[in-house]
Amino acid sequence: MTDTTNQRPVSNNPGDEAATLPTTYTPADVEGELYERWVERGYFTADAKSDKPPFTIVIPPPNVTGSLHLGHAFEHTLIDALVRRKRMQGYEALWQPGMDHAGIATQNVVERELAKEGKSRHDLGREAFVERVWKWKAESGGQISGQMRRLGDGVDWSRERFTMDEGLSQAVQTIFKKLFDEELIYRAERIINWCPRCLTAISDIEVEYQDDDGELVSIRYGDGENAIVVATTRAETMLGDTAVAVHPDDERYRHMVGTEIELPLTGRRIPIVADAHVDPEFGTGAVKVTPAHDPNDFEIGQRHNLPNIAVMDEHAVITVHGPFLGLDRLEARSAIVAALRAEGRIVAEKRPYVHSVGHCSRCKTTIEPRLSMQWWVKVGPLAEAAGDAVRDGKVKIHPQEMEKRYFDWVDNLHDWCISRQLWWGHRIPVWYGPNGEIVCVGPDEQPPIGEGWHQDTDVLDTWFSSGLWPFSTLGWPEQTESLAKFYPNSVLVTGYDILFFWVARMMMFGLYAMDGTPPFHTIALHGMVRDQNGKKMSKSFGNVVNPLDWMDKYGSDALRFTLARGANPGVDVPIGEDWVQAARNFANKIWNATRFALMNGATVEGPLPAAEELTASDRWILSRLGSTVAEVDALYEDYQFSKLSEALYHFAWDEVFDWYVELSKTTLAKGGPQADATRRVLGEVLDVTLRLLHPIVPFVTEALWTTLTGAESVVIADWPTDSGFRDTAAEAEIATLQQVVTEVRRFRTEQGLKPGQRVPAALELDGTALAAHEDAIRSLLRLTAPEDGFHATASLPVAGATVSLDLSGTIDVPAERKRLQKDLAAAEKEKAQTAGKLGNEAFLAKAPDEVVAKIRVRMETAEADIARITAQLAALPQG
Repeated sequence: MTDTTNQRPVSNNPGDEAATLPTTYTPADVEGELYERWVERGYFTADAKSDKPPFTIVIPPPNVTGSLHLGHAFEHTLIDALVRRKRMQGYEALWQPGMDHAGIATQNVVERELAKEGKSRHDLGREAFVERVWKWKAESGGQISGQMRRLGDGVDWSRERFTMDEGLSQAVQTIFKKLFDEELIYRAERIINWCPRCLTAISDIEVEYQDDDGELVSIRYGDGENAIVVATTRAETMLGDTAVAVHPDDERYRHMVGTEIELPLTGRRIPIVADAHVDPEFGTGAVKVTPAHDPNDFEIGQRHNLPNIAVMDEHAVITVHGPFLGLDRLEARSAIVAALRAEGRIVAEKRPYVHSVGHCSRCKTTIEPRLSMQWWVKVGPLAEAAGDAVRDGKVKIHPQEMEKRYFDWVDNLHDWCISRQLWWGHRIPVWYGPNGEIVCVGPDEQPPIGEGWHQDTDVLDTWFSSGLWPFSTLGWPEQTESLAKFYPNSVLVTGYDILFFWVARMMMFGLYAMDGTPPFHTIALHGMVRDQNGKKMSKSFGNVVNPLDWMDKYGSDALRFTLARGANPGVDVPIGEDWVQAARNFANKIWNATRFALMNGATVEGPLPAAEELTASDRWILSRLGSTVAEVDALYEDYQFSKLSEALYHFAWDEVFDWYVELSKTTLAKGGPQADATRRVLGEVLDVTLRLLHPIVPFVTEALWTTLTGAESVVIADWPTDSGFRDTAAEAEIATLQQVVTEVRRFRTEQGLKPGQRVPAALELDGTALAAHEDAIRSLLRLTAPEDGFHATASLPVAGATVSLDLSGTIDVPAERKRLQKDLAAAEKEKAQTAGKLGNEAFLAKAPDEVVAKIRVRMETAEADIARITAQLAALPQG
């Protein structure tokens, strides 16, 4: 009926296996030891020589400066679940680990250490500073690796890579040289994001936007009929204005296009140009143009051959015009506005003016757009190939609705600035000669030597090296066995927030370097982890959670299950501590139920009995087991982690532990061949259920499964397959039993009976599917057999059966009747009030639809309460 694996004879003495398990599950006593055992035995090591089909996933390389946060834990849980399942399915599964050198972040960390010593990197010099960074990396970097072990990450540690190691550095130099030779890398002066604190260009992804309080000032250029008003939030940049632009069709300014106007404070005259970029409906319809300090202005300047006048240095200090020379940009802003006000040039001022401002993600300094000579990748042909790979179906994006965001990005991608003014990173392999020569040097080539030759001082953007990750980690540019076996990756699991940056770059580089073969078949995108109220986690909000704290408190399995259970494709994941606590309770439930089963002789020994030898509850649970295996498989293939976690939770807790284990107690108590059959079914169900749960909750399932089966490890066990066994008759029969038990339990609760309180009852089951289940029904409902003097005070007809209860002596009947009558009166009053409103035509004509709808719901609820309370009163003992 279902597959059996790793079977072994069990003891003839029920409970021997359970005796090896502690009475309570303590994750800290299990997790660390199990993980080290898995690593030592090589379960996670991928063999490039294996005949098994490959399954490859790379870890999105965390920064060497980083530590495990909830976002990491979330993403790693999903990846680990996929990899563990594929390993159990017989794939040669490689989860490739490694870390990113994180240029800016790492350099900042070491520079802060130096500052404590009263030094800067310039005091050490480039070579000594880089040595200092490597020393820091060896001593303090990479703490996240140990934290990944805590989480249970099944990565191949023997293959761990670092973006600055020798092999990956060779890959970086190789692809730079290839792109350079094919004129897809070039050097040009363009506007870039500049951090005046880190003193480097930074990528778009390293810019964080937030609403800041600023000022919007409107400045009058020129006088009289030839005056024109422009507005700006960065008055200091007006010193670098080289034009004023208006829309070509704006009648207000048509007569001024082609003329010149005086730029205040400077004495310079600048032209008025017509450009379609200007929005005539916004503000005055005229904009100041500062090509050296604004990306849009730079484009206007290029179209109109305007000069580029830089007015700030790399520290954002003013470098022109005497009165403001040497002022910081913010100091200059106030001084320039004051000077313009003194000349009567300020037409309007708005403070505070809230607007979106870019900040460096590393040091939070406000970004300054700056004209700078940098190295660029010509992304046009690369981006086109990346778009076509998805359009042609070579690569699938999941969920599919994310494709539009992908196309919006790659179809409109600007050339990529890849140079950074740092010392830590892959240094650009270009040498300059004394006579203007430029030589790009490949990894097997010698750089030019001689007087006047020097290497470019910049390093490459971190995303350049991480864009090579799917193939550089496998040995490229060498044609290694690993590259042949494990490229392309099977799937990339990552957040939608870096779809545009890391994912797009891997697509471009993979297709380019690997002869048109994309780096992965599927891109599975997930959302961001948020707090339980759906709010972004931020230190400023005070809602950041350290996942290690929750793992210490509740266990790694509990955290993993919580995260997987919230993971709907492409949707953000709210998480709160109470959810982790609930997942811990689930792990405890698994432990206790399995321990009970072992104490009662659950076994995986031998084949399953034939269907005709099984009870209805045995056949029911095997039928449900097969359906659950099929459902979980389908959901895994669709990356529906939340739904498959829910399916496993409800099957394990509700059907196996709450119903089947309880139903099996009756059969086991009777003994004989039927009990032996149930023990075998119980063992089978637990065996398969633990294997199904293992990829998400690996630790508790390993401890229990190895105890149940005696086999080596669930990590290398076979993934369950659908047996195909279905028994709709048994499912219907048990559904009827569940209906009876549920209804009577509800009635007991309504009557105020304690869960364990025993009540005499007569059961009329003849002629129903329940006839064979009387013992089970009595056990589940705490019902004793009728004795002399039995008096049925309440009869419940349910599903064709009748359960008659003697409640005399179990409840205070007069008090209960008084309480119910009070509730009935309240319900009848509510019904009368709502019915009155709904019968009032004047009210209905004026009331909003939503108000009327709420009143209808209130009336329906009151009617349901009246019916329920009336039935409870009728069921009470009379007299």
